[in-house]
Amino acid sequence: MREKVLLICSECLARNYTTSINKDSAKQLTFNKYCPHCGKHTLHKMSK
Repeated sequence: MREKVLLICSECLARNYTTSINKDSAKQLTFNKYCPHCGKHTLHKMSK
């Protein structure tokens, strides 16, 4: 079973992206993605 999670910008705390993960996986996801609010690439962390 997969679960939808939000990715939040670590600088401005904007919720920009959604992704899905396995429910069995308890690993914290982090991606370096573009934030349209900041106007640059920043670290995005997983939020439920």
